[in-house]
Amino acid sequence: MIDHGHDLASVRDATERLLIAVGKLDNASVTQPSRLPGWTRGHVLAHLARNADALVNVLEGRSMYVSGEARDSDIERDAPRALDVQLADLRESAARFQETGAAPADWSRTVELRNGVTDSASRVPFRRWVEVELHHVDLGIGYELEDLPAEFAEREIAFLADRFAGHPDVPPTRLTDGTRAWSTGREPGDGPEVTVTGSPAGLLGWLAGRRAGSGLTVAGGRLPALPPL
Repeated sequence: MIDHGHDLASVRDATERLLIAVGKLDNASVTQPSRLPGWTRGHVLAHLARNADALVNVLEGRSMYVSGEARDSDIERDAPRALDVQLADLRESAARFQETGAAPADWSRTVELRNGVTDSASRVPFRRWVEVELHHVDLGIGYELEDLPAEFAEREIAFLADRFAGHPDVPPTRLTDGTRAWSTGREPGDGPEVTVTGSPAGLLGWLAGRRAGSGLTVAGGRLPALPPL
């Protein structure tokens, strides 16, 4: 069962780690490239703030974004801002998300995200946790996949494995860190099964498109090419 209250607390902790780390930057650092192609660190910070507001929209029954174009233009608009403005926006938007999450609600209801994707409202805090943790890594300021909380890494591996489950372009694949195992791709029997072994950080980095998978061990075939998230 998903514990949205636990996940809201985890989001709060992850956001505080992010704010402390970003607070050590300067204005010049914010304009430098992030690890995401075409985005500066300012783009990443602007996206994080706007994503918090977008998830408030989701929880309150509105469209996540007015449109894809509006989402992109808001990020471009906010990316060049000075560090103090970015920090204030991150804090305020995070507080709005926490306030909305604390309000009495039916957490079993289905909500709509981007591109027609639906999910349980109870998973929205975890989705926000994903945004904060992975984009903290994307900033390239010393927080790495190996620094992610163990609980988060395990749950995100499971979440992404489930996302690719049944995908016709991904062969039957078993993922393991040597202790735990997950399945993804086409159903077993629909072609030879590939086994991918690595650390939680290595598996997560590959599944999330943050690493090419060079640190993973593959048996039964080649490392599968994953579709974009």
